[in-house]
Amino acid sequence: MTQTHTPLSPVLIYIHGFLSSPQSVKAQQTLDFLTVHYPDLVVDIPEVPNYPDLAIAALESLVNKYQGHPLRFIGSSMGGFLSTYLVEKYGGRAVLINPAVKPYELLVDYLGEHVNPYTNKTFTLDESHIAQLLALDTPVVTSPSRYWALLQTDDETLDYRQAEAKYANSKLTVEQGGDHSFQGFERYLPQICTFLFEN
Repeated sequence: MTQTHTPLSPVLIYIHGFLSSPQSVKAQQTLDFLTVHYPDLVVDIPEVPNYPDLAIAALESLVNKYQGHPLRFIGSSMGGFLSTYLVEKYGGRAVLINPAVKPYELLVDYLGEHVNPYTNKTFTLDESHIAQLLALDTPVVTSPSRYWALLQTDDETLDYRQAEAKYANSKLTVEQGGDHSFQGFERYLPQICTFLFEN
């Protein structure tokens, strides 16, 4: 008697941005949509540590937990940067919302003490954390078809053109206006799920 191998179902990991949390608007909109439309899907929205080395260690531990499952990511801002690193290393697919492309340049202006507005946790960034981010850089994506980048041109935090260039050969949506939070994100959730789970 031959055994049939049942493929494991996909797992979605939502990775929030810098100074954000699982309670962010987009994370909760994603969770609400998936709970209704994909009730059997495993969805994990971790609280990502504030320091890059701890963040990637926590995320890689999560990836290992779901070893064998097709990996799917939604990453916002810094979460987009980390999602790209994980897809390049472990495979899978990712939807990136106003992703950070060179956060190691951006965070030079953020050195010093911060308080996460969601968790009230205080932390201090220094030059060592810039180096940690640089070590996670993926200058070129090896499989552009694995990514969909959603960008809005009036992002007040990041220059959308960096992501437009990096993901030029990927699925790319560039909306005029908007802001760093990506206004109207929930409009795309049906298409995001099609891209992640039905392709």
